[in-house]
Amino acid sequence: MSNHTDDPGHGHSPAAWTAVIIMLIAVALGTVALFIDVWVLFWVAVGLLVVGALAGWILGKAGYGANGPKYQTKAH
Repeated sequence: MSNHTDDPGHGHSPAAWTAVIIMLIAVALGTVALFIDVWVLFWVAVGLLVVGALAGWILGKAGYGANGPKYQTKAH
């Protein structure tokens, strides 16, 4: 097992968790919308998927990403 100091953190950051949670909700909502054949809800889910990606990017730029100054790694 190697201990590299340039380890990007594998996405264990507030920015990554926020993006993934929002996008998981969007995919679940989109799946239900397709199952019950409600196209408006499907397109809302697609929009929410984009919002999740943007939220992760914005939080990463705000310093909450794996290498950001506002994120402190935790020992494993």
